[in-house]
Amino acid sequence: MSTNLDLKGQVAVVTGCSTGLGVQMAKALAGQGANIVALARRKNLIDEVAAEITKEFGVKAIGVACDITDTERVNSAIDEILKEFGRIDILVNNAGTGGVTPAEDVPDEMFLNEINIDLTGTFKMARAVAKKAMIPAKYGRIINIASMYGMVGNKIMGSAPYHAAKGGVVNLTRALAAEWGKYSITVNAICPGYFYTPLTKETLDSEFFQANAKTMIPLERYGNEGELDSAAVFLAAPASTYVTGVILPVDGGYTCM
Repeated sequence: MSTNLDLKGQVAVVTGCSTGLGVQMAKALAGQGANIVALARRKNLIDEVAAEITKEFGVKAIGVACDITDTERVNSAIDEILKEFGRIDILVNNAGTGGVTPAEDVPDEMFLNEINIDLTGTFKMARAVAKKAMIPAKYGRIINIASMYGMVGNKIMGSAPYHAAKGGVVNLTRALAAEWGKYSITVNAICPGYFYTPLTKETLDSEFFQANAKTMIPLERYGNEGELDSAAVFLAAPASTYVTGVILPVDGGYTCM
């Protein structure tokens, strides 16, 4: 039985890789030997991330500035990556946004923006990487970062556009897995729960959210840095040849209740 988690020589593109979970997952893949493309809009941040990854893990890492909602820019970014590396083995679709407003007050622009970034942007990246790199190579690992909110509703804070977009990512994952399996491309989704990042720490440590964790999460706490890493590495690994169309919650058990 193969237990091959070694990614040495492979190229992983991680979107939304300027801060937070994107950087954590990029480092997890680099830790297994993958070369990394940190892709996001802010060039200064992704260049810093790339330099940090190269220094820490000794792999090749570059930053590529790209707005995933811009089809032309997505296509040219993939061309740029292929010119540099000649291959793309892994795509982690992590870029996203999340507005909070009661559903009855959500403006059209907010709803459309959420769908445009979280769902359409995810599709645009997958489409370009599959067409230009993975289908010709007859190999690929696509990992879409959805959310536990793509599987359930919530009463804490109004975020219907986010639920709709991430629910779309969940079923888009199944559709692409079904369609691209013949090319030996696997397409899976990770559905994270609440995780500590520099942006969420203050909120999650508040009295209200701490009480919520005790009630709503079987493990009675929020996710810590590094607790998404094993899921990302598993789904990216050469060993996971027969795993596709899977929706994997990493949420402390939130969605099991």
